[in-house]
Amino acid sequence: MSTERPSWETYFMDITALVAKRTTCLRRGVGAVIVKDKRILATGYNGAPSGIRHCAETGCLREKLNVPSGMRHELCRGIHAEQNAIIQAAYHGVSIKGADLFCTNQPCSICAKMIVNAGIVRIFYRSGYADELALEMLSEAHIEMIQTAGSDDGEGPMPTNEGLRQPDLPIPGRDDPASLPRGARCCEEPVAAEREKG
Repeated sequence: MSTERPSWETYFMDITALVAKRTTCLRRGVGAVIVKDKRILATGYNGAPSGIRHCAETGCLREKLNVPSGMRHELCRGIHAEQNAIIQAAYHGVSIKGADLFCTNQPCSICAKMIVNAGIVRIFYRSGYADELALEMLSEAHIEMIQTAGSDDGEGPMPTNEGLRQPDLPIPGRDDPASLPRGARCCEEPVAAEREKG
């Protein structure tokens, strides 16, 4: 047994990997932990809202529509890990003003806006994410971004979603145009090549 204790940053980053294992997303497991004064205030992982069928049951809308990572966040049944952590804190009446966010991935632009308004002051993340707008907004809001590794050389025991079967469902917008969210268009715009997986 090792006698070397992990730093606080490594400790909380390792916890994000454990939280991410609860994901119900078929594409990527993401975990988030909100911390203040070395105490965990809230956690969150990505997946469908409470009481809603998981993507393992319904299939991944983003996969079916060929939506690249980092784009068209509204075309998804799931909530991001950062959003879930912020929502959990609000639901339980826990102030996160002045807190740090530890996350397996750099937040997207939607999460970045929520992070700014929630009063989070620093973000520790393990892997990047294809969303330059998020980085611009977080920088403008003077939120410190720190890329850090967990205890397992930077990648740790990140969850994979291999083996989860996607049901054969009609592709929204193509097989049933009325099934798309209001205002959404399917397959009409050219999509950018998939960016680096974070």
